[in-house]
Amino acid sequence: MDRGKKNHANRPLNVMAKPCGATCNIQCEYCFYLEKQCLYKDTNQHVMSESTLERFIAQNIEANDDDDVSFVWQGGEPTLIGLDFYRRVVQIQNKYKGKKTTTNFLQSNGIALNDSWCRFLKENRFIVGISIDGPKHLHDLYRRTKTNTGTFDKVMTSIRRLKKYKIKFNTLTVINNDNVNFPLEIYDFLKSIGSSYLQFIPLVERKSEIPTQEGLYFVDPDHHQAKVTHWSVPPTKYGQFLTRIFDEWVMKDVGNVYVQMFEVTFAAWRGLGNALCVFSDSCQGYVAMEANGDVYACDHFVYPHYLLGNIHQSSLQEIATSEQAVSFGKNKSALNHQCRSCKFLPICNGGCPKHRFAISSGGFAHHNYFCESYFHFYRHVTWAMNVMSDMVENNIPIEYIMALSRQKVIGVNE
Repeated sequence: MDRGKKNHANRPLNVMAKPCGATCNIQCEYCFYLEKQCLYKDTNQHVMSESTLERFIAQNIEANDDDDVSFVWQGGEPTLIGLDFYRRVVQIQNKYKGKKTTTNFLQSNGIALNDSWCRFLKENRFIVGISIDGPKHLHDLYRRTKTNTGTFDKVMTSIRRLKKYKIKFNTLTVINNDNVNFPLEIYDFLKSIGSSYLQFIPLVERKSEIPTQEGLYFVDPDHHQAKVTHWSVPPTKYGQFLTRIFDEWVMKDVGNVYVQMFEVTFAAWRGLGNALCVFSDSCQGYVAMEANGDVYACDHFVYPHYLLGNIHQSSLQEIATSEQAVSFGKNKSALNHQCRSCKFLPICNGGCPKHRFAISSGGFAHHNYFCESYFHFYRHVTWAMNVMSDMVENNIPIEYIMALSRQKVIGVNE
Protein backbone atom coordinates (compact mmCIF):
# COMPACT_ATOMS: atom_id res chain seq x y z
CA MET A 1 0.00 0.00 0.00
CA ASP A 2 2.64 2.51 -1.02
CA ARG A 3 1.48 6.09 -1.21
CA GLY A 4 4.60 8.26 -1.61
CA LYS A 5 4.60 11.92 -0.64
CA LYS A 6 7.28 14.54 -1.05
CA ASN A 7 9.28 15.77 1.89
CA HIS A 8 11.31 18.95 2.07
CA ALA A 9 14.13 17.28 0.15
CA ASN A 10 11.70 16.67 -2.71
CA ARG A 11 11.97 12.92 -2.21
CA PRO A 12 9.06 10.58 -1.50
CA LEU A 13 8.37 10.19 2.22
CA ASN A 14 6.41 7.06 2.94
CA VAL A 15 6.46 5.83 6.52
CA MET A 16 5.28 2.29 7.17
CA ALA A 17 4.41 2.45 10.86
CA LYS A 18 4.37 -0.69 13.00
CA PRO A 19 2.22 0.22 16.04
CA CYS A 20 2.72 -3.20 17.63
CA GLY A 21 5.95 -4.14 15.90
CA ALA A 22 6.18 -7.67 14.57
CA THR A 23 3.51 -9.03 16.94
CA CYS A 24 0.87 -11.02 15.08
CA ASN A 25 -2.18 -13.15 15.82
CA ILE A 26 -1.31 -15.75 13.19
CA GLN A 27 1.94 -17.46 12.20
CA CYS A 28 2.42 -17.57 8.44
CA GLU A 29 5.19 -20.00 7.61
CA TYR A 30 6.73 -17.65 5.07
CA CYS A 31 6.63 -14.47 7.18
CA PHE A 32 10.01 -12.74 7.35
CA TYR A 33 8.88 -10.20 9.92
CA LEU A 34 7.83 -12.31 12.91
CA GLU A 35 11.44 -12.87 13.96
CA LYS A 36 12.07 -9.12 14.11
CA GLN A 37 10.74 -9.37 17.67
CA CYS A 38 14.27 -10.56 18.49
CA LEU A 39 15.47 -7.00 17.99
CA TYR A 40 13.22 -5.75 20.78
CA LYS A 41 13.53 -7.92 23.87
CA ASP A 42 11.62 -5.48 26.08
CA THR A 43 7.91 -6.18 25.62
CA ASN A 44 7.17 -2.49 26.28
CA GLN A 45 8.83 -1.75 22.94
CA HIS A 46 6.25 -3.85 21.09
CA VAL A 47 3.41 -1.37 21.68
CA MET A 48 3.50 2.24 20.50
CA SER A 49 3.17 4.66 23.38
CA GLU A 50 1.03 7.79 23.39
CA SER A 51 4.13 10.01 23.25
CA THR A 52 5.60 8.11 20.29
CA LEU A 53 2.26 8.21 18.46
CA GLU A 54 1.89 11.95 18.93
CA ARG A 55 5.48 12.65 17.86
CA PHE A 56 5.06 10.48 14.78
CA ILE A 57 1.83 12.10 13.65
CA ALA A 58 3.09 15.63 14.22
CA GLN A 59 6.40 14.94 12.49
CA ASN A 60 4.85 13.12 9.53
CA ILE A 61 2.46 16.01 8.89
CA GLU A 62 5.29 18.52 9.23
CA ALA A 63 7.60 16.57 6.90
CA ASN A 64 5.07 16.46 4.07
CA ASP A 65 4.51 19.42 1.77
CA ASP A 66 1.46 17.91 0.07
CA ASP A 67 -2.03 18.87 1.16
CA ASP A 68 -2.88 15.24 1.88
CA VAL A 69 -0.66 13.31 4.28
CA SER A 70 -0.66 9.52 4.27
CA PHE A 71 -0.34 7.25 7.28
CA VAL A 72 0.34 3.56 6.62
CA TRP A 73 -0.32 1.21 9.55
CA GLN A 74 1.14 -2.26 9.19
CA GLY A 75 2.73 -5.05 11.21
CA GLY A 76 2.84 -7.77 12.29
CA GLU A 77 -0.87 -7.31 12.70
CA PRO A 78 -1.71 -3.64 13.37
CA THR A 79 -5.21 -4.31 14.75
CA LEU A 80 -3.70 -6.05 17.79
CA ILE A 81 -2.98 -2.69 19.38
CA GLY A 82 -6.72 -2.17 19.69
CA LEU A 83 -9.39 0.11 18.27
CA ASP A 84 -8.88 2.81 20.90
CA PHE A 85 -5.38 3.39 19.52
CA TYR A 86 -6.80 4.37 16.14
CA ARG A 87 -9.42 6.57 17.75
CA ARG A 88 -6.47 8.45 19.26
CA VAL A 89 -4.79 8.46 15.83
CA VAL A 90 -7.71 10.39 14.37
CA GLN A 91 -7.87 12.77 17.32
CA ILE A 92 -4.15 13.57 17.16
CA GLN A 93 -4.25 13.97 13.39
CA ASN A 94 -7.06 16.49 13.76
CA LYS A 95 -4.96 18.33 16.32
CA TYR A 96 -1.96 18.78 14.01
CA LYS A 97 -3.18 18.69 10.43
CA GLY A 98 -4.33 22.30 10.14
CA LYS A 99 -5.60 22.84 6.61
CA LYS A 100 -4.15 19.56 5.39
CA THR A 101 -6.09 16.33 5.11
CA THR A 102 -4.93 12.92 6.31
CA THR A 103 -5.48 9.51 4.76
CA ASN A 104 -5.04 6.31 6.75
CA PHE A 105 -4.11 2.96 5.21
CA LEU A 106 -4.55 -0.16 7.34
CA GLN A 107 -2.94 -3.38 6.09
CA SER A 108 -4.44 -6.31 7.99
CA ASN A 109 -5.00 -10.04 7.90
CA GLY A 110 -8.61 -9.08 8.63
CA ILE A 111 -9.27 -11.53 11.42
CA ALA A 112 -10.07 -8.93 14.10
CA LEU A 113 -12.34 -6.72 11.96
CA ASN A 114 -15.64 -7.00 13.83
CA ASP A 115 -18.62 -4.63 13.61
CA SER A 116 -17.03 -2.04 15.90
CA TRP A 117 -13.92 -1.94 13.76
CA CYS A 118 -15.92 -1.64 10.57
CA ARG A 119 -18.08 1.19 11.86
CA PHE A 120 -14.93 3.10 12.84
CA LEU A 121 -13.12 2.40 9.55
CA LYS A 122 -16.15 3.50 7.54
CA GLU A 123 -16.76 6.65 9.58
CA ASN A 124 -13.11 7.71 9.38
CA ARG A 125 -12.56 6.69 5.76
CA PHE A 126 -9.69 4.31 6.37
CA ILE A 127 -8.46 2.52 3.27
CA VAL A 128 -8.20 -1.16 4.14
CA GLY A 129 -5.84 -3.71 2.67
CA ILE A 130 -6.58 -7.38 3.29
CA SER A 131 -3.89 -10.05 3.01
CA ILE A 132 -5.32 -13.06 1.21
CA ASP A 133 -3.42 -15.54 -0.95
CA GLY A 134 -6.25 -16.81 -3.10
CA PRO A 135 -9.10 -19.27 -2.54
CA LYS A 136 -9.11 -21.57 0.49
CA HIS A 137 -6.88 -24.35 -0.84
CA LEU A 138 -4.16 -21.79 -1.67
CA HIS A 139 -4.58 -19.29 1.16
CA ASP A 140 -4.44 -21.92 3.91
CA LEU A 141 -1.18 -23.43 2.68
CA TYR A 142 0.94 -20.89 4.56
CA ARG A 143 -1.40 -18.41 6.25
CA ARG A 144 -2.19 -20.40 9.38
CA THR A 145 -2.78 -19.80 13.08
CA LYS A 146 -0.31 -20.59 15.84
CA THR A 147 -2.20 -23.85 16.36
CA ASN A 148 -1.69 -24.67 12.67
CA THR A 149 -5.24 -24.19 11.44
CA GLY A 150 -6.11 -22.32 8.27
CA THR A 151 -7.31 -18.72 8.43
CA PHE A 152 -9.28 -18.47 5.18
CA ASP A 153 -12.76 -18.78 6.69
CA LYS A 154 -12.05 -16.06 9.26
CA VAL A 155 -10.67 -13.73 6.60
CA MET A 156 -13.71 -14.25 4.40
CA THR A 157 -16.02 -13.51 7.33
CA SER A 158 -14.26 -10.17 7.75
CA ILE A 159 -14.43 -9.44 4.01
CA ARG A 160 -18.17 -10.01 4.05
CA ARG A 161 -18.37 -7.63 6.99
CA LEU A 162 -16.38 -4.97 5.11
CA LYS A 163 -18.78 -5.30 2.20
CA LYS A 164 -21.76 -5.06 4.57
CA TYR A 165 -20.47 -1.68 5.73
CA LYS A 166 -19.63 -0.67 2.15
CA ILE A 167 -15.94 -0.33 2.94
CA LYS A 168 -13.77 -0.54 -0.16
CA PHE A 169 -10.80 -2.78 0.35
CA ASN A 170 -7.65 -3.71 -1.53
CA THR A 171 -6.07 -7.13 -1.52
CA LEU A 172 -2.44 -8.09 -1.03
CA THR A 173 -1.60 -11.53 -2.34
CA VAL A 174 1.79 -13.08 -1.66
CA ILE A 175 2.85 -15.20 -4.63
CA ASN A 176 4.72 -18.29 -3.47
CA ASN A 177 5.93 -21.56 -4.92
CA ASP A 178 2.43 -23.07 -4.82
CA ASN A 179 -0.17 -20.45 -5.72
CA VAL A 180 1.97 -19.17 -8.61
CA ASN A 181 0.57 -22.12 -10.58
CA PHE A 182 -3.00 -20.75 -10.41
CA PRO A 183 -2.93 -17.23 -11.88
CA LEU A 184 -6.42 -17.07 -13.35
CA GLU A 185 -8.03 -18.89 -10.45
CA ILE A 186 -6.53 -16.32 -8.06
CA TYR A 187 -7.41 -13.38 -10.31
CA ASP A 188 -11.02 -14.50 -10.76
CA PHE A 189 -11.35 -15.22 -7.05
CA LEU A 190 -10.09 -11.78 -6.00
CA LYS A 191 -12.51 -10.11 -8.40
CA SER A 192 -15.37 -12.27 -7.13
CA ILE A 193 -14.87 -11.19 -3.51
CA GLY A 194 -15.00 -7.51 -4.49
CA SER A 195 -11.38 -6.42 -4.34
CA SER A 196 -11.00 -3.00 -5.95
CA TYR A 197 -7.22 -2.99 -6.20
CA LEU A 198 -4.99 -6.05 -6.49
CA GLN A 199 -1.41 -6.25 -5.28
CA PHE A 200 0.73 -9.27 -6.09
CA ILE A 201 3.87 -9.53 -3.97
CA PRO A 202 6.42 -12.10 -5.18
CA LEU A 203 7.93 -14.04 -2.31
CA VAL A 204 11.63 -14.75 -2.02
CA GLU A 205 13.52 -15.10 1.22
CA ARG A 206 16.91 -16.51 1.99
CA LYS A 207 17.40 -18.30 5.28
CA SER A 208 20.66 -18.97 7.05
CA GLU A 209 21.25 -22.10 9.11
CA ILE A 210 23.11 -19.96 11.61
CA PRO A 211 21.33 -16.91 13.06
CA THR A 212 22.85 -13.44 13.23
CA GLN A 213 24.07 -12.07 16.53
CA GLU A 214 20.56 -10.71 17.09
CA GLY A 215 18.91 -14.08 16.41
CA LEU A 216 17.70 -13.41 12.85
CA TYR A 217 17.62 -16.21 10.27
CA PHE A 218 16.16 -14.31 7.29
CA VAL A 219 19.15 -12.41 6.01
CA ASP A 220 19.94 -9.34 3.93
CA PRO A 221 21.59 -9.49 0.47
CA ASP A 222 25.09 -9.06 1.89
CA HIS A 223 24.88 -12.39 3.69
CA HIS A 224 26.73 -15.04 1.67
CA GLN A 225 25.79 -18.25 3.47
CA ALA A 226 22.07 -18.58 2.97
CA LYS A 227 19.71 -20.56 0.77
CA VAL A 228 16.49 -19.57 -0.95
CA THR A 229 13.55 -21.00 1.00
CA HIS A 230 11.38 -23.72 -0.47
CA TRP A 231 8.32 -21.46 -0.45
CA SER A 232 9.97 -18.78 -2.60
CA VAL A 233 8.46 -18.36 -6.07
CA PRO A 234 10.64 -19.40 -9.06
CA PRO A 235 11.40 -16.38 -11.30
CA THR A 236 10.25 -18.09 -14.50
CA LYS A 237 6.89 -18.99 -12.99
CA TYR A 238 6.31 -15.54 -11.54
CA GLY A 239 6.83 -13.93 -14.95
CA GLN A 240 4.34 -16.36 -16.46
CA PHE A 241 1.90 -15.65 -13.61
CA LEU A 242 1.95 -11.93 -14.39
CA THR A 243 1.56 -12.30 -18.15
CA ARG A 244 -1.31 -14.75 -17.86
CA ILE A 245 -3.26 -12.34 -15.68
CA PHE A 246 -2.32 -9.39 -17.87
CA ASP A 247 -3.74 -11.11 -20.94
CA GLU A 248 -7.03 -11.59 -19.14
CA TRP A 249 -7.03 -8.04 -17.79
CA VAL A 250 -6.17 -6.32 -21.07
CA MET A 251 -9.04 -8.10 -22.86
CA LYS A 252 -11.73 -7.74 -20.20
CA ASP A 253 -10.97 -5.51 -17.22
CA VAL A 254 -9.11 -2.32 -18.18
CA GLY A 255 -10.68 0.58 -16.29
CA ASN A 256 -12.60 -1.68 -13.93
CA VAL A 257 -9.94 -3.73 -12.16
CA TYR A 258 -6.75 -2.09 -10.90
CA VAL A 259 -3.71 -4.33 -10.68
CA GLN A 260 -0.82 -2.52 -9.04
CA MET A 261 1.88 -4.07 -11.25
CA PHE A 262 0.03 -3.05 -14.42
CA GLU A 263 -0.74 0.46 -13.20
CA VAL A 264 2.82 1.30 -12.15
CA THR A 265 4.23 -0.22 -15.33
CA PHE A 266 1.93 1.92 -17.46
CA ALA A 267 2.88 5.08 -15.56
CA ALA A 268 6.58 4.34 -15.95
CA TRP A 269 6.08 3.48 -19.62
CA ARG A 270 4.69 6.97 -20.15
CA GLY A 271 7.69 8.53 -18.42
CA LEU A 272 5.77 9.52 -15.29
CA GLY A 273 8.14 7.80 -12.89
CA ASN A 274 7.31 4.96 -10.56
CA ALA A 275 5.56 5.50 -7.23
CA LEU A 276 6.11 1.90 -6.14
CA CYS A 277 9.32 1.69 -4.11
CA VAL A 278 10.40 -1.61 -5.71
CA PHE A 279 10.72 0.07 -9.12
CA SER A 280 11.58 3.61 -8.04
CA ASP A 281 14.94 5.06 -9.05
CA SER A 282 15.80 5.62 -5.38
CA CYS A 283 15.00 3.96 -2.06
CA GLN A 284 15.26 7.15 -0.04
CA GLY A 285 12.18 8.01 1.98
CA TYR A 286 10.43 4.62 1.95
CA VAL A 287 11.10 3.98 5.63
CA ALA A 288 9.74 1.66 8.30
CA MET A 289 9.11 2.78 11.87
CA GLU A 290 8.92 0.35 14.77
CA ALA A 291 6.65 0.81 17.78
CA ASN A 292 9.32 2.56 19.85
CA GLY A 293 10.04 5.16 17.15
CA ASP A 294 13.08 3.50 15.59
CA VAL A 295 13.23 4.28 11.87
CA TYR A 296 14.85 1.87 9.42
CA ALA A 297 15.86 2.48 5.83
CA CYS A 298 13.20 0.05 4.55
CA ASP A 299 10.67 -2.50 5.71
CA HIS A 300 12.88 -5.20 4.16
CA PHE A 301 16.04 -3.86 5.80
CA VAL A 302 15.08 -3.96 9.46
CA TYR A 303 18.56 -4.92 10.62
CA PRO A 304 20.63 -3.00 13.19
CA HIS A 305 23.09 -1.64 10.59
CA TYR A 306 20.21 -0.05 8.64
CA LEU A 307 18.78 1.83 11.63
CA LEU A 308 18.54 5.50 10.67
CA GLY A 309 17.49 6.99 13.98
CA ASN A 310 14.64 7.42 16.42
CA ILE A 311 11.93 10.07 16.28
CA HIS A 312 12.47 10.86 19.98
CA GLN A 313 16.01 12.02 19.15
CA SER A 314 15.57 13.41 15.64
CA SER A 315 12.61 14.44 13.52
CA LEU A 316 11.33 12.30 10.66
CA GLN A 317 12.43 15.04 8.31
CA GLU A 318 15.98 14.94 9.65
CA ILE A 319 16.06 11.14 9.59
CA ALA A 320 14.67 10.85 6.05
CA THR A 321 17.23 13.36 4.69
CA SER A 322 20.22 12.22 6.76
CA GLU A 323 23.48 11.23 5.08
CA GLN A 324 22.81 7.57 5.86
CA ALA A 325 19.31 7.71 4.36
CA VAL A 326 20.51 9.52 1.23
CA SER A 327 23.35 7.02 0.80
CA PHE A 328 20.96 4.08 1.15
CA GLY A 329 18.66 5.63 -1.43
CA LYS A 330 21.44 6.28 -3.94
CA ASN A 331 22.84 2.77 -3.57
CA LYS A 332 19.85 1.48 -5.47
CA SER A 333 21.42 2.78 -8.68
CA ALA A 334 24.53 0.63 -8.15
CA LEU A 335 23.76 -1.91 -10.87
CA ASN A 336 25.84 -4.44 -12.74
CA HIS A 337 26.61 -4.08 -16.45
CA GLN A 338 23.86 -6.41 -17.63
CA CYS A 339 21.25 -4.45 -15.71
CA ARG A 340 22.55 -1.06 -16.84
CA SER A 341 22.39 -2.10 -20.49
CA CYS A 342 18.83 -3.51 -20.29
CA LYS A 343 16.22 -1.74 -22.42
CA PHE A 344 13.71 -2.02 -19.59
CA LEU A 345 15.93 -0.35 -16.98
CA PRO A 346 13.85 2.88 -16.96
CA ILE A 347 10.80 0.80 -16.02
CA CYS A 348 12.18 -1.40 -13.23
CA ASN A 349 15.35 0.44 -12.11
CA GLY A 350 16.89 -2.87 -11.10
CA GLY A 351 14.08 -3.90 -8.77
CA CYS A 352 14.36 -4.17 -4.99
CA PRO A 353 17.90 -4.21 -3.58
CA LYS A 354 16.78 -6.90 -1.10
CA HIS A 355 16.54 -9.28 -4.05
CA ARG A 356 19.96 -8.59 -5.57
CA PHE A 357 21.72 -11.74 -4.50
CA ALA A 358 21.55 -13.75 -7.74
CA ILE A 359 24.03 -14.29 -10.58
CA SER A 360 22.80 -13.03 -13.96
CA SER A 361 22.67 -15.05 -17.16
CA GLY A 362 25.76 -13.14 -18.22
CA GLY A 363 27.63 -14.13 -15.06
CA PHE A 364 27.25 -10.81 -13.21
CA ALA A 365 26.86 -10.81 -9.44
CA HIS A 366 24.43 -8.74 -7.36
CA HIS A 367 21.66 -9.41 -9.86
CA ASN A 368 17.98 -9.26 -9.02
CA TYR A 369 16.44 -12.66 -8.38
CA PHE A 370 13.30 -11.52 -10.24
CA CYS A 371 15.06 -10.06 -13.29
CA GLU A 372 13.86 -12.92 -15.49
CA SER A 373 10.30 -12.40 -14.23
CA TYR A 374 10.26 -8.69 -14.97
CA PHE A 375 11.98 -8.98 -18.35
CA HIS A 376 9.49 -11.62 -19.47
CA PHE A 377 6.57 -9.48 -18.31
CA TYR A 378 7.79 -6.20 -19.86
CA ARG A 379 8.57 -7.85 -23.17
CA HIS A 380 5.14 -9.48 -23.22
CA VAL A 381 3.23 -6.24 -22.49
CA THR A 382 5.23 -3.97 -24.81
CA TRP A 383 2.59 -3.90 -27.55
CA ALA A 384 -0.27 -3.09 -25.18
CA MET A 385 1.71 -0.49 -23.24
CA ASN A 386 2.70 1.29 -26.45
CA VAL A 387 -0.87 1.28 -27.75
CA MET A 388 -2.31 2.56 -24.48
CA SER A 389 0.35 5.28 -24.32
CA ASP A 390 -0.63 6.41 -27.81
CA MET A 391 -4.28 6.41 -26.78
CA VAL A 392 -3.57 8.72 -23.85
CA GLU A 393 -1.55 11.05 -26.08
CA ASN A 394 -4.48 11.24 -28.51
CA ASN A 395 -7.20 11.56 -25.85
CA ILE A 396 -8.61 8.13 -26.64
CA PRO A 397 -10.00 6.15 -23.67
CA ILE A 398 -7.57 3.34 -22.88
CA GLU A 399 -10.53 0.98 -22.40
CA TYR A 400 -10.51 0.67 -26.20
CA ILE A 401 -7.42 -1.52 -25.82
CA MET A 402 -9.72 -4.37 -24.81
CA ALA A 403 -11.39 -4.65 -28.22
CA LEU A 404 -8.02 -4.36 -29.97
CA SER A 405 -6.55 -7.06 -27.75
CA ARG A 406 -9.41 -9.44 -28.47
CA GLN A 407 -9.00 -8.82 -32.22
CA LYS A 408 -5.28 -9.47 -31.91
CA VAL A 409 -5.91 -12.80 -30.23
CA ILE A 410 -8.46 -13.81 -32.88
CA GLY A 411 -5.98 -12.90 -35.62
CA VAL A 412 -3.29 -15.05 -34.03
CA ASN A 413 -5.61 -18.02 -33.70
CA GLU A 414 -6.90 -17.88 -37.28
